[in-house]
Amino acid sequence: MIIFGIGIDVVEVERISLSLTEFGIRFSNKVFTRLEQDYCESQKHPAIHYAARFAAKEAVAKALGTGIGKQLGWLDVEVSRRSSGEPEVSLRGDGKIFAEANNITQIKISLTHAEHYAAANAIVLCEA
Repeated sequence: MIIFGIGIDVVEVERISLSLTEFGIRFSNKVFTRLEQDYCESQKHPAIHYAARFAAKEAVAKALGTGIGKQLGWLDVEVSRRSSGEPEVSLRGDGKIFAEANNITQIKISLTHAEHYAAANAIVLCEA
């Protein structure tokens, strides 16, 4: 396997919190899958977890080289957790089609957050 791309993103938690407050379910449904929403809402401070997932989606989009737009939508990238607690990414829809067309075999991500910021990085691997 070789590295297809890498990406990183940092998000202000307050920015996501304000979007959740101002736009509510319209924002949540546009950016986050039901699985992501359920996880974030089950946490003591949901906005921090939403922010980390937002950063992860951006980091993955950068690593794929597509950005969020024509080839990859917000809901095409889903961040979940393995039973070990390790975050993992699943591509759906156009993201899955893009990955298959480019022989992408794996996406590794790392998330972190603090009171004011959340960050993520992504490494996309493909077959040579």
